[in-house]
Formats: sequence, C-alpha cells, structure tokens
Amino acid sequence: MALNIISNYAANVAHRNLTNSDTMATRSLAKLSSGTRVVSARDDAASMAIGARLNATTQALKTATVNVGQANSMLQIADGGMATIDNILVRMKTLAVQASSGNLSDTERGFLNDEFVQLREEIDRIASSTNFNGIQLLGDGGDVALEYGDLAAGQGGEALVPVNGFDNFAITDNNYWATDANSGGVTDNSFTVNINYGAGDQVIMTVTSTIDGAADRTQSIDITDYRTGGTTAIGAGDNATLNFDELGLTFTVNTNFSASVAAIRADNTGASDFGTDTDFNGSGLDSAAGNVVTMAADNGQQLQQTVDFQVGAGNTANDRLAISFTAVDSETLGSGSAGTQDSIADLTDNAIDTAANAQSAVEVIGRAIDDLQRARANIGTYQNRLDFAGQNLASTQENTESARSTLLDLDVAAEMTAFTSKQILVQSGVAMLAQANQMPQNLLRLLQG
Repeated sequence: MALNIISNYAANVAHRNLTNSDTMATRSLAKLSSGTRVVSARDDAASMAIGARLNATTQALKTATVNVGQANSMLQIADGGMATIDNILVRMKTLAVQASSGNLSDTERGFLNDEFVQLREEIDRIASSTNFNGIQLLGDGGDVALEYGDLAAGQGGEALVPVNGFDNFAITDNNYWATDANSGGVTDNSFTVNINYGAGDQVIMTVTSTIDGAADRTQSIDITDYRTGGTTAIGAGDNATLNFDELGLTFTVNTNFSASVAAIRADNTGASDFGTDTDFNGSGLDSAAGNVVTMAADNGQQLQQTVDFQVGAGNTANDRLAISFTAVDSETLGSGSAGTQDSIADLTDNAIDTAANAQSAVEVIGRAIDDLQRARANIGTYQNRLDFAGQNLASTQENTESARSTLLDLDVAAEMTAFTSKQILVQSGVAMLAQANQMPQNLLRLLQG
C-alpha cells in the first residue's frame, strides 16, 4: 500500500470499527439497564408485538383476579345476611310450635305473636339493608319519601293536617313502598285514610295502600277509645302513634284527633265520617277529596336478577360470570320453589294468636326455611365456581407471564458476556485508532532525510 499524507486509510478503518463497537456496546448497555431483550422494534419487531399483547393480557388477568375476589366478598356478605335470617326463621318456628300447644292462653299467645311479627319485620329490614357497594343482595332496598306537598291547601291530602288531628306520618317499610312494576316511578303509590262509624258504637280507622295505581292492601284498627273522654284520649300538647305495620306506616296524632273521633261517633248515621264529609268537623277542609297522600320518590336500589362479573381478559360471554340472586324477604320466603303458596308476609299480624293460626304458621315457616336454604345453596354454588375461576386465572396469568418473559426478558448472563466483549473491542479500537494516527509521523522521517 502506498504511503501518503492526505489520506490515512488505517485510521479510517479503525474509526469505523470503533464506531460500530461503541454502538453495539451502547445497545448492550441499554438492554442491561432496562432488563429487557427488546428495547425497541429494531431489536425484534415480532417479539415486541407479541410481547406487548401478552403483557396487556397479563395485566388484564390480574384485574380479573381482583374482580373474582370482589365477587367472593359480595357473596360472603349475602351468605352472612342469609345466616342471620336463618336464625330468625328458627326462632319464628319455635314460637309457632309453642303457640300451637293447647296449654297456652290467648294472652300468652299474644306475647308470642308480638315477637313473631317483629321478627318478620326484621327479616325484611335485613333483606332491604344488605348490599355490596349499593348492589342489593337479598331484596329490594327502598328509600321512599312522602309527598308532603299533598298536605297543602287544595291538594290531595289537605285534610290530613293537625287541625283534624294528624301531626305526622312515617314510612316504616321502605321495601314495600318502593315496589314498582312499571316505568312511572313510585308516584303512583299512595295511601288513603278513612275513619268510619261502625256497629256497636265503634269508630274504625282504615288505611288503604295503592301500588302502581291499583289498591293493594287494607288495614283497619279500632280507634274508639281515642275519642275525647275515652280511655286513651289524647290530652292537649300530647301525641299518640298509630301503627299500621301491614302497610309500613305510622301516624302521629294529637288532641284534635280525639275530638275528630268523638265527632264521628256522635253522628251514628255515618254522614260525618272522615273521607266522606265535605266539611269535616267544621275545619273547612274537604276530607272526601283530601285524604290521599302519594309517594315522592324512589331513591332505593332494586334487587337485580343477575350481576355480571368480568373474570377474563377478553370481551366474550365466557369472560364474564353472571351471578343470580334470589330475594329472601317475607314476600318470598314460604312461597315454595314454584312461588305459588302463602309466604310469611301472608300470615298478617295475627300470625300465631290462635292455636290454629300457629299450626298453619309452622308449615309456612318450614317452607320458608327450605326456600332460604335453596337461596343459600345457590350462593354457595357460585362461591365454589368463583374459587375455580380464581385458580384458573392464577394458572393462566403465570403461564402468560412466562411466555412474555421468554420473548422480552433479558438473559443477563449472556448479555453481560456480550457487553464485556464489546467493551474490549471499544478499548482495542481506541488503541488502534491512536496507533493509526501515529503512522503519518513515519513519513516525516523520509522528508527529513
């Protein structure tokens, strides 16, 4: 090769090789510092694409595993509520069996009946209040308000005011008043109050509920003794509470209520009855047109037939598990698997006040226990299914992560060996470039000669 000053071929070759070695060492360093074999698409475009999909699947499976855990927690809450209801049903059956015995008097059965009715209401309260993050688990959860605007002058309940003896109303069974089978909301749910003179100089207060625009239930109580001069007359400044528990309502009444009852009793023709008189008790209020109060709103949650949980990473039916729920309130329990028999809600407030009623209640409670066990078995089935779904997710996640690792994760030992080799090449390239840059100096000796 000719020696020249203008071009230093050896230095150019050394520089090119040093540049390549430095680039390779830099890429190797990037892999070692990131821990991945594919830093960019230039390293392995196909592996990067597959690995990205596998990584997305892995993260989705982790979230699906969390969903399974949440679903199990929800079912545990439902099962806990059912366990409590089961204890209540056992106590109710004990009371019914006790009341069936002929050695008890009506007074003692009355004591048992009071507890029986209260326990039935507790079943409804538990069914209504048991939820998971707002999702009802055992029955409808109602939060219904009265439309107090109906009590204004000229409105549907204008006669149900303090001047006629009515101080306040309260809903004690939101679950019942939240019932609505159409899309019109609960504003077509209402109650109507009538007070009538009856045989034997009795005064009877009757409240009728309307659900979805149709009469649903009626409950009457004898209020004769509340009249002025009666044994339970309400004094000035005092109040009394009338409980219509079959309708889920209570009425707070004042001393004017006693006067109203006395006025109705005094007119034994029925012409002064509340709900028929156009100027009741001289109040100037039309009780025939002002004895109805409607419901204002339903802010509660309804029991869903199914709740879908995402237990897979895809968007197919197989990636979702639909968990079905069965109501276990008093309206459902006791009706049997076909739902055609009397439920415990049909036992009324005199459920076990006689031996015959108590014997019938024993049979209803027995069916209610069977109905509850079917509902609990359904929950247990889904719990076991979720356990297996969780196990499958864990296995799938493990294998998917392994596949992603094979494609993208770095073999640190092999790459460290390669990096060391490239470091040596860089160092030798620097040394050789220095030697190549010294070669033109040899030409100076020829010029000096």
